[in-house]
Amino acid sequence: MLRNEETQGQDPYELAVYSTWRLSYDELDGPAKSFLQVCSLLHHEGISEEIFEKAAVSQLQLEDIALQGAVTSLLNQLGKQDSGWSSWTFQKVIMRLGSHSLIEYDHENCTYTIHPLVHHWSGTTMEGNKNDMQKLVLTIIGLSLSPTLTTEAIKYRRKLLKHTTNSAASLKPEDINPLIGMHIAQIYYDAGRWKDAEALEVMVMEKRKQVLGDNHSDTLASMESLANTYWSQGRWSDAEALYLMVLEKRKLMLGDDHPDTLMSMVNLGITYRNMGRLTEAEAVQVVVMEKRKRLLGDDHPDTVMSMGNLANTYKNQGRLNDAEELGVVVMEKRKKVLGEDHPYTLITMGNLALTYRDQGRLKDAEALELVVVEKRKQLLGDEHPHTLKGMSNLAVTYWKQGRWNDAEVLQVVTMEKMKKALGDEHPHTLENMANLANTYRDQNRLKDAEALGVVVIEKMKQVNGDDHPHTLMAMKNLAVTSGKSEITR
Repeated sequence: MLRNEETQGQDPYELAVYSTWRLSYDELDGPAKSFLQVCSLLHHEGISEEIFEKAAVSQLQLEDIALQGAVTSLLNQLGKQDSGWSSWTFQKVIMRLGSHSLIEYDHENCTYTIHPLVHHWSGTTMEGNKNDMQKLVLTIIGLSLSPTLTTEAIKYRRKLLKHTTNSAASLKPEDINPLIGMHIAQIYYDAGRWKDAEALEVMVMEKRKQVLGDNHSDTLASMESLANTYWSQGRWSDAEALYLMVLEKRKLMLGDDHPDTLMSMVNLGITYRNMGRLTEAEAVQVVVMEKRKRLLGDDHPDTVMSMGNLANTYKNQGRLNDAEELGVVVMEKRKKVLGEDHPYTLITMGNLALTYRDQGRLKDAEALELVVVEKRKQLLGDEHPHTLKGMSNLAVTYWKQGRWNDAEVLQVVTMEKMKKALGDEHPHTLENMANLANTYRDQNRLKDAEALGVVVIEKMKQVNGDDHPHTLMAMKNLAVTSGKSEITR
């Protein structure tokens, strides 16, 4: 039925070509046919052996026995051997497809490519339920993932995004296995597609509550992942509520000093900071830092993370020397342990740049921010929210340097991209809009500054509340603009 629908309305030439491919397909053996059908649900470029090898050697076991059996059966055809992988078996599958010109090797990227027309046609060869095949392919993608935050793992997850988007098309979150859903959500989260991540995380949390109960460690982990996504979306009250719930349950079940309990405190502390509750943030972060120093040592990555969070809170409190001292230590440790390109290292560099800027060390701030923006573009892409945040910070440094035209150009570009990626009411979007209003004011475009400032204040009141430091600063800036407008009248 699917094949008949796919060929309706096509011109005779296309039908002739499709018939030729069909003859080639009929000559293929089972593994080659299976692999072609899998590829029809992936993106037509960037198909790698690595995906299937990683899935084949994964130690994860799905609670869905039927799905686990189907995945194992498919991977066995492609090269899985007990707990290992046969690259030669996989290459024989590729050679059989290549002999009929159904797949090509991309020498530049060391991946495989299928011509878009072949890719479209290959979907018509599917004989079973398409949704079931989509679940199977998405499961292979999920099993291939490592949840680690190494630079290599992050780059790998980024490469999987287009394949994930293709294979998940038309699937509902509840169609996806919870364990796989958590892994796919990580791909979306890393890419800044937080709405997609949220949909999967809500599904996983609800299913784990039903099956495992509210207090199971896996349920709490899913609640924390959802809270992290809320936090990234700027939904700090929603994040706080979940973080508090997880923290209390972990204290009760694991004790105050367990690493998972301390991570919950970390998340709560940075949420308090973003909500402008700096005294509460500092109190939580000092406790976590001291405990981690005692339990893990000064150089452990978790300890270093706590030091970085506290440094950022010090900056927001105006304790710039304390922030700088701690920030420099964290940056050097992260460069040494994680490398200069790791996202955590870049976060630390960006935060230290903000401290330099507040200290009036604008050249030092600019130098760090330029590095951060360029590295994020390479690692995450031009449109990623973290890249855009780095661009927004750099624009403010230009503004403080009196380079208002440079600031305006960057702020306008960033504002439009943030609106698209994050929405009009995300705190980062509003912060960038507020900064653009300041630039307009200093360019004597007072009507533009005033109009934008009014919009920002109303939205900040709704999102952050009347008493949040960002809201109060926006109100102060609008008052300055209004005063300048009165003088010029």
